[in-house]
Amino acid sequence: MLNIFRHLFRHWATILAVVALLLVQASCDLALPGYTSDIVDVGIQQGGVDSALPDTVRAGTLEALEALMRPEDAALAEQWYGAPDENGLRTLAPDAEAARAELEQAFTLPDVLLYQAAAALAADRQGVESALPEAQDLDAAVAALGQTLGRAEQVTVTYATLAPDGADPDAAETSLPSQAFSQAIQLVRLEYEAQGVAGDVQMRYLLATGGGMLLIALLMAAAAISVGFLAARVSAAIGRDLRRQVFGTVIHFSNTETDRFSTASLITRTTNDIQQVQMTAVMLLRIVIYAPILGIGGIIRVSRTDTSLSWIIVLAVVLLMVLVFVLMQVALPKFKIMQKLVDRLNLVSREILTGIMPIRAFSREQFEEQRFDAANRDLMRTQLFTNRTMTFMMPAMTLIMNGVSLLIIWFGGHAMVDGGMQVGDLIAFITYTMQIVMSFLMLTVISIMLPRAGVAADRIEEVLRTEPVIEDPAPARQADGLDRKQWQGVVRFDHVDFRFPGADTNVLEDITFTAEPGKTTAIIGSTGCGKSTLLNLIPRFYDVSGGSITLDGVDLRAMPQETLRAQLGYVPQKGVLFSGTIESNLKFGGDAIPDAAMEQAAAIAQAAGFIAAKPQGYQSPIAQGGTNVSGGQKQRLSIARAIAKSPRVYLFDDSFSALDYKTDAALRRALAEKTGDATVIIVAQRISTVLHADQILVLDEGRIVGRGRHAELLASCPEYREIAKSQLSERDLAMAETSTKGGDV
Repeated sequence: MLNIFRHLFRHWATILAVVALLLVQASCDLALPGYTSDIVDVGIQQGGVDSALPDTVRAGTLEALEALMRPEDAALAEQWYGAPDENGLRTLAPDAEAARAELEQAFTLPDVLLYQAAAALAADRQGVESALPEAQDLDAAVAALGQTLGRAEQVTVTYATLAPDGADPDAAETSLPSQAFSQAIQLVRLEYEAQGVAGDVQMRYLLATGGGMLLIALLMAAAAISVGFLAARVSAAIGRDLRRQVFGTVIHFSNTETDRFSTASLITRTTNDIQQVQMTAVMLLRIVIYAPILGIGGIIRVSRTDTSLSWIIVLAVVLLMVLVFVLMQVALPKFKIMQKLVDRLNLVSREILTGIMPIRAFSREQFEEQRFDAANRDLMRTQLFTNRTMTFMMPAMTLIMNGVSLLIIWFGGHAMVDGGMQVGDLIAFITYTMQIVMSFLMLTVISIMLPRAGVAADRIEEVLRTEPVIEDPAPARQADGLDRKQWQGVVRFDHVDFRFPGADTNVLEDITFTAEPGKTTAIIGSTGCGKSTLLNLIPRFYDVSGGSITLDGVDLRAMPQETLRAQLGYVPQKGVLFSGTIESNLKFGGDAIPDAAMEQAAAIAQAAGFIAAKPQGYQSPIAQGGTNVSGGQKQRLSIARAIAKSPRVYLFDDSFSALDYKTDAALRRALAEKTGDATVIIVAQRISTVLHADQILVLDEGRIVGRGRHAELLASCPEYREIAKSQLSERDLAMAETSTKGGDV
C-alpha cells in the first residue's frame, strides 16, 4: 500500500493543489445545506425577513415600538432612523451596521409585544381564541397602544406569558425565550405588508440567496472539474513513469530474471497491475482525500446546530466502521489470490495462442479448452467472491443510510413540534448526515479497491527491486583498453562451468576452447547437451558459474555489455522479427548501416530474391512476430540482420535448420567470403552444416568429448560418429571424408 503513496508523493506540488481544490469543493458542498435551510426558513416561512430590525418602518409603528423600549433604546432608534419621507416612512441609515447588534436587541422585545397585541386584536376580530394577525391588525394595535397599560407594566405582563416557569420578569429584555424571536420576525413582516413591499423583500432575499447558491455550485463544479483534470494527469504520469521504469528494468534482465517471473507475469505487471495503480491513484485523489474533509466538515457543521440528534451520527459512524472492518477481513486475502490467478490465465492464454497450430495438428483443442476453462473458472470464483462481498456491502450501506434518515425524521419531527427545530434546520441536518454517511461509504468502497491495488503495486515494486544478476562492472573494475577501435574477435573459454540458478548440477563443465578470427568453430551434440547454453554465455545472457570467457584477452565480466555486444552478431535458434519493414529489421543493428551493406547482407543470406519479388521491396511491411513471412524467410532475414552489422564475432544458434540443403550450402559459401576475417561460432544439429568447420566441438552431457575436423572426429570420436551415421549414409560419409581431405567447398 505504501508503494502507491510513494508514487503519489513524487507529484507533491500537484497533490497540494488538489487538496486545496478539494477544500474549496468541500466547503461549497457543506455550505449548500445552510443555504437550503435559509431559503426554507427565512425565504419562505419568514417572507425573506431575517432580522427583528426593519430596514424601513412607518413613523407611527416606530413610535409605538419606541414606547415599549427603554429610554436609551428609544434614543438609539431615533439616532439611526432618518426623518419620515413623503409616505411617512423612516429608513435605517446605511451606516447603521456598526450598531445593528445593539439595535436588534433593542427592537426584539417591542416587536414581540406589538405582534402579540396585533394577534390579540385579530383573534377578537375573528371571534376565535387565537389567530394570525394581518396588516390591519398591526395598525389597530399601534393605534391602541398606550391606551391600556404603561410601558413597564406592558413589558412585565407580556413576558410573564412568554417566559418559562421560574424566569425573572425583570429580565425580560435580556432573557426572552428563543422560540419567541419568530414573533419579532413576523412583526417586521407585517410591517412590510402594511408598506406594500413584503413581496419585494421576499423576492430580493430569494434571489440573493439563490444567486449565492448558484455561485457556490458553479465554484464547486469548477473545483471538481479541476480536481478531475489534475487527478487524471497525475495518474497518467504515474502510469507512464511505472511503465517506463518496469520496461527499463525488464529490458536489462538476464534470462535468469525473465525465467523467474515468466513472460506472462511480466506482461500482467506491465499492463493490468499498472492500470490498477492508475485507477487507484485517481480514486485516492478524488475520493480518499475528499471524503475525510467532507465527513469532518459535516460533523463540525452538525455539532454547531442546536439539536439533540448528534447521537444518530455517532451510531451511523460506528455501524459503518464495523461493516468496513468485517468486509476487509473477508475480502483482503482474496485480492492477493486474484492477481496470481490473472497471471495464470495470461500464461495459459499465451501458451494456447502461441501453439495454436500444433494444438490443431494433434487435435488437442478440447484438452486446451478444458485447461483454459479451469484457469478461467478459478479466476471467476475468486472474482465472484469479491463481487458478492461488494454486493452485500451496498445493501448494508443503504440500510444504514435509510435507518439514519428515519431516526432523524422521527426525532426531528418531535423536536419541531416542541419548537426546538425549524423545517429548514431539519433539512440541513439530514443533508449533513447524508454527507457524513456518504463520506464513509466512499471510503468503504475505496477500502475494497485499495488492497487489490496494493497487491498490484507490490508486484510492480518486486520487479523494480529485482537487481539483474548480470550487470556492467563498476568503472574501477573495468578492464583497460576497452576504447580500442579494432577488436580481433578471439573468443576463449577457460575451464568454464555453468549451472542454472537453483539447479543442483552443472549444465556445462570444464569447457575449454578458443575460437579464432578467420575460422569457423562448430558445436554439435545430442539434444539437451548444452550447445545453446554454451553459446548464450558469450553475449552474457547468462554468466559463467566457474572459469572465464574472454574476448581478445578481456574477461567478458570486466567490460560493459554494450561494448561486448557491439562486437557480436547473434542469430537465435528461432528467428525473431519486429513489426515494421524489411529495411528496419535488417538495420536493427544500427541506424548508420548503409543501404549497400543491407543489400549485401540480404544477398549473402539468400534473401535478396524473395525481397525483390515483393512489390515494395525493402519497404515491405513485416507483421508482429514476422507472421507474414515463412519460417525459412524469417530465418534468412535474421541471418541477414546479423551480417549487416559486420560484427567481429558471429554466433549462429542452429540458425540454418529451417533452410533446405541447397540454400544452406549457398548461404554458407557466401558467408565464408563475408566472414573471412571474423570469428564464426555455429551451433548445429545437422552434420552437413559443420562438415567444413575449422574446429568442431562435440558436446555430451555438458562436456567436450571430441575436438577436431570432420574426418578426425569420424575416426576418433564415437559420439560424433554416431551422430554422423544417423544422418549420413556410408557413401555420404565416404564422400564427406574425401571432400574434407580435399578442402572446403
